[in-house]
Amino acid sequence: MQVETIETIDSLATGLSSYLGNDQVNNVRRAYYYAEQAHEGQFRRSGDAYVTHPLAVASILSEMHMDHQSLMAAMLHDVIEDTGITKTAIKNQFGNTVADLVDGVSKLNKMTFSSRAEAQAENFQKMAMAMAKDLRVILVKIADRLHNMRTLNVLAPDKRRRIARETLDIYAPIANRFGMNNVRIEFEELGFGALYPMRASRISAAVKQIRGNRKEIVSQIQTSLEACLERESLPGRTIGREKHLYSIYEKMRSKRKSFSEIMDVYAFRICVDRVDTCYRVLGAVHSLYKPVPGRFKDYIAIPKANGYQSLHTTLFGMHGVPIEIQIRTEEMEAMANNGISSHWLYKSSDDIPSNAHMRAREWVHGLLELQKHAGNSLEFIENVKIDLFPDEIYVFTPKGTIFELLAGSTAVDFAYAIHTDVGNSCVACRISRRLAPLSEPLQSGQTVEIITAPGTQPNPAWLSFVVTGKARSNIRHYLKNQKHSESVALGRRLLNKALAGFGNQLESIPQENIQAVLKQTNVTGVDQLLEEIGLGNRMSYMIAQRLAAHAQSSSAENTDGREGQDSLAIRGSEGMVVNYAKCCHPIPGDPIVGHISSGRGMVIHTDDCNNVADIRDNPEKCVSVRWDPQVEGEFSVELRVELENQRGIIATLATTITGAEANVEKISTLERDARFSIVNLSLNVRNRVHLARVMKRVRLILAVSRITRVKSRKVRKTIKSTIGIH
Repeated sequence: MQVETIETIDSLATGLSSYLGNDQVNNVRRAYYYAEQAHEGQFRRSGDAYVTHPLAVASILSEMHMDHQSLMAAMLHDVIEDTGITKTAIKNQFGNTVADLVDGVSKLNKMTFSSRAEAQAENFQKMAMAMAKDLRVILVKIADRLHNMRTLNVLAPDKRRRIARETLDIYAPIANRFGMNNVRIEFEELGFGALYPMRASRISAAVKQIRGNRKEIVSQIQTSLEACLERESLPGRTIGREKHLYSIYEKMRSKRKSFSEIMDVYAFRICVDRVDTCYRVLGAVHSLYKPVPGRFKDYIAIPKANGYQSLHTTLFGMHGVPIEIQIRTEEMEAMANNGISSHWLYKSSDDIPSNAHMRAREWVHGLLELQKHAGNSLEFIENVKIDLFPDEIYVFTPKGTIFELLAGSTAVDFAYAIHTDVGNSCVACRISRRLAPLSEPLQSGQTVEIITAPGTQPNPAWLSFVVTGKARSNIRHYLKNQKHSESVALGRRLLNKALAGFGNQLESIPQENIQAVLKQTNVTGVDQLLEEIGLGNRMSYMIAQRLAAHAQSSSAENTDGREGQDSLAIRGSEGMVVNYAKCCHPIPGDPIVGHISSGRGMVIHTDDCNNVADIRDNPEKCVSVRWDPQVEGEFSVELRVELENQRGIIATLATTITGAEANVEKISTLERDARFSIVNLSLNVRNRVHLARVMKRVRLILAVSRITRVKSRKVRKTIKSTIGIH
């Protein structure tokens, strides 16, 4: 952890001259003097002149060898917010790029929102937008937050805790996502100390105590590793790795391990000159100590999402002591510690961005896609947080392209990682050449092939097993839009049906009448009104009455008679806003009635269902409906079969039903006595004719004594509570 020291502009300029030209250093000086003048008379909580903060932020960026424009933006990053100076003034003084960077950082500052969670979410959305324009914005912001964390002690305890929590939740994971390991560790250590001071001091004391006891074993292991490399003539340096307080605490908490279990593992890093030496060192250490099966990871061949590269292996050391070893090149070591900032190459005419830079940009563009599809800022941040804590797996397309996914990802997550359209039209998958369920969690190294079909759409059930933010937000976005269009279509049909009772159609209603009703109901447009009707939140009958307010009262009196003559046709393709009741399982051919349920749209019951008997004649709650002659789809129905106990009879029953082109959804058996059993079946059929054919086939089985359709189960309490919403 860095100790805070107050730097001067001269000492900073001396350091900068090692990698920046004289003109660039002078521009940084000029920005400093401009900031000093702008912040004159302003002081920090510590009592220091305010300009010490931008100077310290620039100093942090200089350690990362950032370019002169980033350093100038660091000097000026609070000028727009805290002084009367405008972006235009900065542009005139220092050019467009610096002004845009300063403006980008300024926009990341707090605004007032109704809740803290919303404030964080909105703040992060602004951060994503600023990052998309120029990645240096986030690096200046990270340096700004790092200096604030180093000087956190002067703040009040509640403010300290709030800033520490935000740092651990957002800034540390972003630093990790950009491969900036040193910054991430410092964020975590400072954040942990501020958020849980007692826990941090207890773990720190325990680590100091155990360090003395471990010295001898660490020294022995290190000596044996160095001797092994020397014997094999492999150049490299071996470093013992210290475990950080926050990582110890997180492992104890998440893996429910004791302090001693975590500290029993000894960790070392071996840094070498070239990639091929890494693999030779791996062979040498595996011959020195036995490797633990299943604990080897090759992040050199397949780097992590943030660009991290290394070989990881775990060995059984002397006396069975577990040893964790990371093997990497010196370049990979620099990359692991500093990530995107390790060798900053900002994209210009003669520069090619580094691998880390490209990955960072890809991630930011992914954020913008999430933002576009998220319903609100809280949903956006929920999806981002999933992606900010990655435990990756690596899977392949049939052509050998590698995709990084979160641990636990399924074929649906993989499909959305390829492209949103592939995810939306996904129907099945092959995992390592075998057909597999879409919900099966993927393992590293598998080859995944997605099977798509035109005209298909995401299934709401996918939300129960997808794990990536991209898949979740795209499914929600699609379903939300689909439900909206289906609700509008159903609302239009319901309203036209109700208006027919007044001798009208929506198209023939004067525009001023429509506008008057929109104003009365406090909705913004016709589509919103139709959606509300389709979802069951407003009664079509009541809206029709208002729209036809100019009609004579006599027209209204015979409404019921007219409405009954023109039933609403159910086509089976209405989607999520028309549901089929679980109590009576209506199928095409059954006489039916529609019950308007708030938020769900319309629920179809059989005409004789007990659960709608009380409201059957209420035009506000029930609608006259009929099956469309061209009705399509499969409908759930329940059967009760009494049969004689025989070996393999259930298999015979299932085969007979599938032979009649019906699909068995659920099957359960109940033993009536030693000789007979009752089988309850839930199956999908097309209509009553199809059901009759299935039942006829089942009756032909010799062991079957009786088969009946289960018509109406009494769930009156549930329905009444639903009806009570209206």
